[in-house]
Amino acid sequence: MIEMIREKLRFYGATSAVEEENAIKEIIQEIALYALWRGDFFDRALFQGSTSLRILHRLPRFSEDLDFILRSPDQDFDWTPYLEILVDVFEHFGLKVEAQPRGKMEQAVREAVLKDNSIASQLDLTFADTGRPRTIRIKLGIDTNPPAPSGEDTIFLDFPADYEVRHQDLSSSFALKIHALLCRQYLKGRDWYDFSWYVANGVTPNLVHLQAGLRQIGPWQGRDDLEIEMEWLVDALRTRIAVIDWKAAGQDVSRFLRPAELKSVGLWSETFFRARLEKMAKR
Repeated sequence: MIEMIREKLRFYGATSAVEEENAIKEIIQEIALYALWRGDFFDRALFQGSTSLRILHRLPRFSEDLDFILRSPDQDFDWTPYLEILVDVFEHFGLKVEAQPRGKMEQAVREAVLKDNSIASQLDLTFADTGRPRTIRIKLGIDTNPPAPSGEDTIFLDFPADYEVRHQDLSSSFALKIHALLCRQYLKGRDWYDFSWYVANGVTPNLVHLQAGLRQIGPWQGRDDLEIEMEWLVDALRTRIAVIDWKAAGQDVSRFLRPAELKSVGLWSETFFRARLEKMAKR
C-alpha cells in the first residue's frame, strides 16, 4: 500500500521540500477523508473550509486542516469512535498514526489531531534529510453548533479508493469565509486568497447563512436585528480591506503556493481587493 502513496506523491511533481511536505499532508488528508467515510461520518457532518476547496474544487493552494460542520447541532459529539477508525484505516495503508481528541467537550468547535512520525522516512522525503525525526500533523475540527441554514452537496472521490463526501455548497462555504474575514481577530492572508478565488469563480455568498453566523459569533453576536444585504456586506468588507497589511497577508499565504500562483500575490493591495469586492457585488 505504501507504493500507492509513493506513486501519488510523484504525481505532484514537488520541486522543493516545502512543496513535498504540503503534498504529503494532502495525501494524508485524503486518506483521512476516506477513513471517515468508512465510519459513516458524513451521515452526520459536512466537509467545509479551505481544504475542501483544495481537494474538491481545485483551489490552487495547499491547506493544513480538515474542517467540518455537523449537519444538525449536537453538543454531545465526540471524535473518539471516528479516530479509532482513522487509526485502523491508516494501518491498512502501512502508516502508523496517532489520533487524539484535543480541547474541551464544552467547546462548540471540537478538535482532534492526527500525527505521523514515520511517513517521511518511509517515502524517502527530502525534508527528512535533516537527520531529525519529522512529525506530520493534521488538525481536525468540527463545529457542533453551526449557523443555519447551510446548503450541502455530494461529490465522489477516488483516492485512495472510491468513496463519497458530503460537503457544504460553495455559496454557504463562501459565507463562512466572509464571516472569518469580518470576525477573525488576527490577519490570515489565506482567507483573502480564498475570497479572491470565490469571486473569480463566480460564487455568491449565502447571505442568510452569513447573517446567522454573525448573530452567533463575533462583533455582532446577539444582534437579532442585524439584517444582511449585499450593500451592508460590501460596506463592511470595504472597511476591513482598508486596514489590511497586504504585504503581511501575502507572506502568510506564500508557503502554500507554487511559484506559478505566487506571482499574482504581488498584486495584492487595497485597490486590488476593492476591485474584487465590486465584482462580487455586481452579481
